[in-house]
Amino acid sequence: MLISVILVSYNTAQMSLQALDYLFTSTGNIELEVFLIDNASKDDSVYLIKKSYPNITLIENKENVGFGRANNQVLAMVKGDYVLLLNTDAFVQPDTISKTVAYMQSHAKCGVLGVKLIGRDGDLQPSCRYFPTPFNTFSARVGLNRLFPNIKLVDDIDWNANNTQACDWVPGCYYLVSKQVVEQVGLFDPLYFLYCEEVDHCFSVKNAGWQVHYYADTSVIHIGGESAKFDNTVEQKSRQVNTLRIESELLYFRKNHGFFGVFTHIFLTHVADCYELIKHLVRLQFKDIPKNLKSYGLIWQVFIKTRFSTQSTR
Repeated sequence: MLISVILVSYNTAQMSLQALDYLFTSTGNIELEVFLIDNASKDDSVYLIKKSYPNITLIENKENVGFGRANNQVLAMVKGDYVLLLNTDAFVQPDTISKTVAYMQSHAKCGVLGVKLIGRDGDLQPSCRYFPTPFNTFSARVGLNRLFPNIKLVDDIDWNANNTQACDWVPGCYYLVSKQVVEQVGLFDPLYFLYCEEVDHCFSVKNAGWQVHYYADTSVIHIGGESAKFDNTVEQKSRQVNTLRIESELLYFRKNHGFFGVFTHIFLTHVADCYELIKHLVRLQFKDIPKNLKSYGLIWQVFIKTRFSTQSTR
Protein backbone atom coordinates (compact mmCIF):
# COMPACT_ATOMS: atom_id res chain seq x y z
CA MET A 1 0.00 0.00 0.00
CA LEU A 2 1.45 3.34 -1.11
CA ILE A 3 0.06 6.66 0.12
CA SER A 4 0.96 9.93 -1.58
CA VAL A 5 1.18 12.74 0.98
CA ILE A 6 1.15 16.39 -0.10
CA LEU A 7 2.03 19.32 2.16
CA VAL A 8 2.13 23.01 1.25
CA SER A 9 4.35 25.29 3.32
CA TYR A 10 4.34 29.05 3.61
CA ASN A 11 6.48 30.57 6.36
CA THR A 12 5.91 27.67 8.74
CA ALA A 13 9.44 26.25 9.00
CA GLN A 14 9.30 24.77 12.49
CA MET A 15 5.74 23.54 12.17
CA SER A 16 6.50 21.93 8.81
CA LEU A 17 9.28 19.94 10.48
CA GLN A 18 6.97 18.96 13.32
CA ALA A 19 4.27 17.86 10.89
CA LEU A 20 6.78 15.71 9.03
CA ASP A 21 8.09 14.24 12.29
CA TYR A 22 4.59 13.21 13.31
CA LEU A 23 3.80 11.96 9.82
CA PHE A 24 6.71 9.52 9.68
CA THR A 25 5.82 8.07 13.09
CA SER A 26 2.34 7.22 11.80
CA THR A 27 3.30 5.07 8.83
CA GLY A 28 3.05 1.58 10.35
CA ASN A 29 3.34 -0.89 7.49
CA ILE A 30 2.24 1.69 4.93
CA GLU A 31 4.73 3.12 2.47
CA LEU A 32 4.65 6.87 1.92
CA GLU A 33 5.80 9.10 -0.90
CA VAL A 34 5.90 12.66 0.41
CA PHE A 35 5.74 15.87 -1.59
CA LEU A 36 6.21 19.28 -0.04
CA ILE A 37 5.57 22.42 -2.06
CA ASP A 38 6.99 25.61 -0.62
CA ASN A 39 5.13 28.74 -1.67
CA ALA A 40 8.11 31.14 -1.66
CA SER A 41 8.50 31.23 2.12
CA LYS A 42 10.49 34.09 3.56
CA ASP A 43 11.74 32.11 6.54
CA ASP A 44 14.17 29.17 6.54
CA SER A 45 11.59 26.59 5.46
CA VAL A 46 13.38 25.32 2.36
CA TYR A 47 16.81 25.07 3.97
CA LEU A 48 15.56 23.33 7.12
CA ILE A 49 13.34 20.86 5.26
CA LYS A 50 16.11 19.94 2.83
CA LYS A 51 18.48 19.41 5.74
CA SER A 52 16.10 17.32 7.88
CA TYR A 53 14.24 15.42 5.16
CA PRO A 54 16.44 15.14 2.05
CA ASN A 55 14.51 12.14 0.70
CA ILE A 56 11.13 13.81 0.25
CA THR A 57 10.25 15.56 -2.99
CA LEU A 58 10.57 19.30 -2.37
CA ILE A 59 9.25 21.80 -4.90
CA GLU A 60 10.30 25.43 -4.50
CA ASN A 61 7.85 27.92 -5.98
CA LYS A 62 9.22 31.34 -6.85
CA GLU A 63 5.96 32.96 -5.77
CA ASN A 64 3.00 32.12 -3.59
CA VAL A 65 0.58 30.39 -5.98
CA GLY A 66 -2.02 29.63 -3.33
CA PHE A 67 -2.99 26.51 -1.43
CA GLY A 68 -5.09 24.54 -3.91
CA ARG A 69 -2.91 25.27 -6.93
CA ALA A 70 0.21 24.20 -5.03
CA ASN A 71 -1.39 20.85 -4.19
CA ASN A 72 -2.34 20.40 -7.83
CA GLN A 73 1.27 20.83 -8.95
CA VAL A 74 2.26 17.29 -7.98
CA LEU A 75 -0.81 15.38 -9.17
CA ALA A 76 0.99 14.13 -12.28
CA MET A 77 3.71 12.64 -10.05
CA VAL A 78 1.66 10.84 -7.41
CA LYS A 79 1.60 7.04 -7.56
CA GLY A 80 -0.28 6.19 -4.38
CA ASP A 81 -3.56 4.33 -4.01
CA TYR A 82 -4.73 7.27 -1.89
CA VAL A 83 -3.72 10.92 -1.77
CA LEU A 84 -3.40 12.56 1.64
CA LEU A 85 -3.40 16.34 1.88
CA LEU A 86 -1.83 17.37 5.17
CA ASN A 87 -1.43 20.90 6.50
CA THR A 88 1.94 21.86 7.91
CA ASP A 89 0.19 22.81 11.16
CA ALA A 90 -1.56 19.43 11.47
CA PHE A 91 0.02 16.72 13.61
CA VAL A 92 -1.21 13.17 13.08
CA GLN A 93 -1.41 10.51 15.80
CA PRO A 94 0.57 7.23 15.53
CA ASP A 95 -2.50 5.34 14.31
CA THR A 96 -4.06 8.03 12.10
CA ILE A 97 -2.85 6.92 8.69
CA SER A 98 -3.31 3.18 9.20
CA LYS A 99 -6.83 3.59 10.60
CA THR A 100 -8.06 6.04 7.99
CA VAL A 101 -6.64 4.04 5.09
CA ALA A 102 -8.24 0.85 6.45
CA TYR A 103 -11.57 2.65 6.72
CA MET A 104 -11.37 3.90 3.14
CA GLN A 105 -10.54 0.39 1.93
CA SER A 106 -13.62 -1.03 3.63
CA HIS A 107 -15.99 1.72 2.42
CA ALA A 108 -15.86 1.70 -1.34
CA LYS A 109 -18.17 4.70 -1.83
CA CYS A 110 -16.19 6.96 0.51
CA GLY A 111 -14.20 9.26 -1.74
CA VAL A 112 -13.00 11.80 0.84
CA LEU A 113 -12.28 11.23 4.52
CA GLY A 114 -11.59 13.66 7.36
CA VAL A 115 -10.87 13.06 11.04
CA LYS A 116 -11.47 14.53 14.48
CA LEU A 117 -9.58 17.84 14.77
CA ILE A 118 -8.25 18.97 18.12
CA GLY A 119 -6.85 22.46 18.76
CA ARG A 120 -3.64 23.33 20.56
CA ASP A 121 -5.67 23.92 23.72
CA GLY A 122 -7.37 20.53 23.48
CA ASP A 123 -10.72 21.89 22.29
CA LEU A 124 -12.64 20.04 19.61
CA GLN A 125 -12.72 21.91 16.29
CA PRO A 126 -15.57 21.70 13.73
CA SER A 127 -14.70 18.58 11.77
CA CYS A 128 -17.96 17.42 10.17
CA ARG A 129 -19.85 20.12 8.30
CA TYR A 130 -22.77 21.13 6.10
CA PHE A 131 -22.30 22.99 2.83
CA PRO A 132 -22.64 26.78 3.07
CA THR A 133 -25.64 28.41 1.41
CA PRO A 134 -26.59 32.08 1.21
CA PHE A 135 -29.36 31.41 3.74
CA ASN A 136 -27.51 29.36 6.35
CA THR A 137 -24.55 31.78 6.42
CA PHE A 138 -27.02 34.64 6.89
CA SER A 139 -28.87 32.71 9.60
CA ALA A 140 -25.66 32.15 11.54
CA ARG A 141 -24.88 35.87 11.59
CA VAL A 142 -28.29 37.10 12.72
CA GLY A 143 -29.19 34.16 14.97
CA LEU A 144 -32.16 33.07 12.91
CA ASN A 145 -31.44 29.47 13.82
CA ARG A 146 -32.68 30.16 17.34
CA LEU A 147 -36.15 30.66 15.92
CA PHE A 148 -35.81 27.90 13.33
CA PRO A 149 -33.65 25.14 14.87
CA ASN A 150 -33.96 22.95 11.76
CA ILE A 151 -31.72 25.28 9.75
CA LYS A 152 -28.52 23.40 8.92
CA LEU A 153 -25.70 25.78 9.81
CA VAL A 154 -22.24 25.10 8.40
CA ASP A 155 -20.53 24.46 11.76
CA ASP A 156 -23.50 23.49 13.91
CA ILE A 157 -24.15 20.13 12.35
CA ASP A 158 -25.91 17.80 14.78
CA TRP A 159 -23.04 15.40 15.13
CA ASN A 160 -21.47 13.39 17.89
CA ALA A 161 -17.69 13.71 17.68
CA ASN A 162 -17.39 10.08 18.71
CA ASN A 163 -19.54 8.77 15.85
CA THR A 164 -18.14 8.12 12.39
CA GLN A 165 -20.64 9.36 9.81
CA ALA A 166 -21.26 10.80 6.36
CA CYS A 167 -21.37 14.59 6.02
CA ASP A 168 -21.18 17.33 3.37
CA TRP A 169 -17.53 18.34 3.70
CA VAL A 170 -14.48 18.02 5.93
CA PRO A 171 -11.66 20.53 6.54
CA GLY A 172 -8.60 20.18 4.37
CA CYS A 173 -5.95 19.97 7.09
CA TYR A 174 -6.21 16.16 7.02
CA TYR A 175 -7.90 15.25 3.75
CA LEU A 176 -7.64 11.69 2.52
CA VAL A 177 -8.82 11.19 -1.07
CA SER A 178 -9.23 8.04 -3.11
CA LYS A 179 -7.04 7.96 -6.21
CA GLN A 180 -10.20 7.04 -8.16
CA VAL A 181 -11.80 10.31 -7.07
CA VAL A 182 -8.72 12.26 -8.14
CA GLU A 183 -8.82 10.57 -11.55
CA GLN A 184 -12.56 11.18 -11.99
CA VAL A 185 -13.14 14.55 -10.33
CA GLY A 186 -9.66 16.01 -10.04
CA LEU A 187 -8.45 17.82 -6.96
CA PHE A 188 -8.80 21.53 -6.19
CA ASP A 189 -10.20 24.06 -8.63
CA PRO A 190 -7.41 26.59 -9.40
CA LEU A 191 -10.11 29.26 -9.30
CA TYR A 192 -9.42 29.60 -5.57
CA PHE A 193 -6.24 31.14 -4.19
CA LEU A 194 -7.08 30.41 -0.56
CA TYR A 195 -10.19 29.19 1.32
CA CYS A 196 -13.19 27.17 0.09
CA GLU A 197 -11.06 24.72 -1.93
CA GLU A 198 -12.11 21.68 0.06
CA VAL A 199 -15.74 22.82 0.28
CA ASP A 200 -15.90 23.13 -3.49
CA HIS A 201 -14.09 19.83 -4.00
CA CYS A 202 -16.43 17.93 -1.68
CA PHE A 203 -19.38 19.51 -3.52
CA SER A 204 -18.02 18.11 -6.79
CA VAL A 205 -17.19 14.75 -5.22
CA LYS A 206 -20.73 14.29 -3.92
CA ASN A 207 -22.23 15.41 -7.23
CA ALA A 208 -20.14 12.69 -8.90
CA GLY A 209 -21.80 10.04 -6.72
CA TRP A 210 -19.13 9.61 -4.05
CA GLN A 211 -19.53 10.10 -0.30
CA VAL A 212 -17.65 12.29 2.18
CA HIS A 213 -17.12 10.81 5.64
CA TYR A 214 -16.00 12.03 9.04
CA TYR A 215 -13.95 9.39 10.88
CA ALA A 216 -14.06 9.59 14.67
CA ASP A 217 -11.62 6.89 15.81
CA THR A 218 -8.43 8.91 15.48
CA SER A 219 -7.52 12.58 15.73
CA VAL A 220 -5.18 15.24 14.41
CA ILE A 221 -3.85 18.18 16.39
CA HIS A 222 -4.55 21.24 14.26
CA ILE A 223 -3.04 24.60 15.20
CA GLY A 224 -4.56 26.78 12.44
CA GLY A 225 -3.82 30.24 11.06
CA GLU A 226 -0.03 30.07 11.14
CA SER A 227 0.61 31.03 7.50
CA ALA A 228 -1.96 33.82 7.70
CA LYS A 229 0.05 35.52 10.46
CA PHE A 230 2.49 36.69 7.81
CA ASP A 231 -0.09 38.70 5.87
CA ASN A 232 -0.64 42.32 6.89
CA THR A 233 -4.36 42.17 6.18
CA VAL A 234 -5.09 39.44 8.71
CA GLU A 235 -8.17 39.99 10.84
CA GLN A 236 -7.15 40.26 14.45
CA LYS A 237 -10.04 38.17 15.73
CA SER A 238 -10.08 35.25 13.31
CA ARG A 239 -6.57 35.48 11.79
CA GLN A 240 -8.03 34.96 8.35
CA VAL A 241 -7.23 37.11 5.38
CA ASN A 242 -10.56 38.89 5.10
CA THR A 243 -10.47 39.94 1.47
CA LEU A 244 -9.38 36.51 0.26
CA ARG A 245 -12.09 34.87 2.36
CA ILE A 246 -14.76 37.11 0.83
CA GLU A 247 -13.40 36.47 -2.66
CA SER A 248 -13.44 32.70 -2.24
CA GLU A 249 -16.98 32.73 -0.84
CA LEU A 250 -18.21 34.76 -3.82
CA LEU A 251 -16.41 32.47 -6.27
CA TYR A 252 -17.89 29.41 -4.56
CA PHE A 253 -21.47 30.69 -4.62
CA ARG A 254 -21.23 31.86 -8.23
CA LYS A 255 -19.74 28.55 -9.40
CA ASN A 256 -22.09 26.25 -7.50
CA HIS A 257 -25.26 28.34 -7.13
CA GLY A 258 -25.13 30.61 -10.18
CA PHE A 259 -25.53 34.37 -10.47
CA PHE A 260 -28.76 34.34 -8.46
CA GLY A 261 -27.00 32.47 -5.66
CA VAL A 262 -24.07 34.87 -5.38
CA PHE A 263 -26.35 37.92 -5.63
CA THR A 264 -28.58 36.46 -2.89
CA HIS A 265 -25.49 35.96 -0.74
CA ILE A 266 -24.42 39.59 -1.23
CA PHE A 267 -27.92 40.87 -0.48
CA LEU A 268 -28.26 38.80 2.71
CA THR A 269 -24.76 39.81 3.78
CA HIS A 270 -25.83 43.45 3.59
CA VAL A 271 -28.99 42.68 5.57
CA ALA A 272 -26.82 41.05 8.26
CA ASP A 273 -24.49 44.06 8.21
CA CYS A 274 -27.48 46.37 8.73
CA TYR A 275 -28.70 44.21 11.59
CA GLU A 276 -25.30 44.40 13.31
CA LEU A 277 -25.07 48.14 12.66
CA ILE A 278 -28.43 48.73 14.34
CA LYS A 279 -27.34 46.62 17.32
CA HIS A 280 -24.17 48.67 17.71
CA LEU A 281 -26.12 51.93 17.53
CA VAL A 282 -28.65 50.77 20.11
CA ARG A 283 -25.89 49.62 22.43
CA LEU A 284 -23.84 52.79 21.78
CA GLN A 285 -20.93 50.69 20.52
CA PHE A 286 -19.73 53.36 18.13
CA LYS A 287 -16.21 51.97 17.74
CA ASP A 288 -17.61 48.98 15.81
CA ILE A 289 -19.57 51.08 13.31
CA PRO A 290 -16.65 51.81 10.90
CA LYS A 291 -16.09 48.07 10.50
CA ASN A 292 -19.75 47.60 9.54
CA LEU A 293 -19.61 50.42 7.01
CA LYS A 294 -16.37 49.16 5.50
CA SER A 295 -17.85 45.72 4.85
CA TYR A 296 -20.51 47.23 2.57
CA GLY A 297 -17.97 48.55 0.11
CA LEU A 298 -15.53 45.65 0.42
CA ILE A 299 -17.87 42.95 -0.82
CA TRP A 300 -18.83 45.00 -3.91
CA GLN A 301 -15.19 45.85 -4.55
CA VAL A 302 -14.30 42.16 -4.53
CA PHE A 303 -17.36 41.30 -6.64
CA ILE A 304 -16.25 43.72 -9.37
CA LYS A 305 -12.55 42.78 -9.20
CA THR A 306 -13.44 39.13 -9.70
CA ARG A 307 -15.50 40.05 -12.76
CA PHE A 308 -18.77 39.32 -11.01
CA SER A 309 -17.33 36.34 -9.13
CA THR A 310 -16.07 34.43 -12.15
CA GLN A 311 -12.28 34.65 -11.77
CA SER A 312 -9.65 34.98 -9.08
CA THR A 313 -7.71 38.18 -8.48
CA ARG A 314 -4.50 36.26 -7.72
